[in-house]
Amino acid sequence: MIDINNKELDYFQPIQIAEGVHWVGYADSNGGLHCNPYIIIDDGEVVLIDGGSRDDFSTVMLKILRLGINPKQINRLIYQHFDPDLCGNLPHLEAIIPNPELKIISHKDNNVFINYYSSASPKLCIEEIGYAYTFKSGRRLEFYRTPYAHAPGSFITYDCKTRTLFSSDIFGSYDDVNWSLYSNIPKECYNCKPEINCRLTQTECPIHSILDFHRKNMNSAESLNYALDQIENLDPLLVAPQHGSLIDSKEKLTMIIDKLREEKYIGFDYFLQRTRNGKD
Repeated sequence: MIDINNKELDYFQPIQIAEGVHWVGYADSNGGLHCNPYIIIDDGEVVLIDGGSRDDFSTVMLKILRLGINPKQINRLIYQHFDPDLCGNLPHLEAIIPNPELKIISHKDNNVFINYYSSASPKLCIEEIGYAYTFKSGRRLEFYRTPYAHAPGSFITYDCKTRTLFSSDIFGSYDDVNWSLYSNIPKECYNCKPEINCRLTQTECPIHSILDFHRKNMNSAESLNYALDQIENLDPLLVAPQHGSLIDSKEKLTMIIDKLREEKYIGFDYFLQRTRNGKD
């Protein structure tokens, strides 16, 4: 059993977050936006999800090697959308993975842009593979479309074995201060109105950072709510976003979803609302 309550974590090492699932990201205290690549290891077969930016390549690969993985064991790279913070190191990954079976899994709308990072590896569209990838052991990853949250081809990945949801940009946040791998939101904050700084602690409010990220990076309230519907139907035990912190309890996840659903102005509507109020 993974001790998810252990917050004294060494971010210089890969961190196991579920059975066979590891965070292999870079903890940059000055970054303001933390990116979280994840790797799944199952009976010698390895899948890397949202592999990271160009500058993060050395950190990500070092952590993979520290797990005892030979790069040639990696046979799938999953990219849940096409931004450079998760696709930027793709050419470096391809150069160091001597596996003729290496393939990229994404949506066809993403693959158009992923080809600009590299055209070397075959691209698989999630529709064409039945919205799922199955390991040789039988372990199954399922893919669910979340269009325009935030890209047309965005999707999320669900590990059926551990009930871990890799949620891509959904539940991401800005983290200028006090980032941790596991979200640090005390129950006292659940019924509080989120503000930039917590009125009790005078530190950055993590809930406000999540809401602010979605206001600025999602397409619309309708597309976000569609994605949240998919997630509620899956009922995951652990949510692993590509930005921000892990959500490790159902109670916390429900609270965050409820607060996101209360947001009326998302994306362009948020811009218009601020412009009309003289804030942009």
